[in-house]
Amino acid sequence: MTGSKIYAKTEVVGTSEQSVSDAINNAIATASKTLRHLEWFEVIEVRGSIRDNKPSAYQVTLKLGLRYETGA
Repeated sequence: MTGSKIYAKTEVVGTSEQSVSDAINNAIATASKTLRHLEWFEVIEVRGSIRDNKPSAYQVTLKLGLRYETGA
């Protein structure tokens, strides 16, 4: 079947003391060092901690979609 793509999903958690966006970027950057063919992400959960009545850290759970290599 030409053009068919098969994906696997893996779940990761990114963290940052700066922002939700940084937590997402950190998770993808780290995962991409060992996983190939990352093509998409889905935010599953956003959590954080509070210090002195302000957000002090962000934790974002992501599902990452990895495309399987097709045999030629």
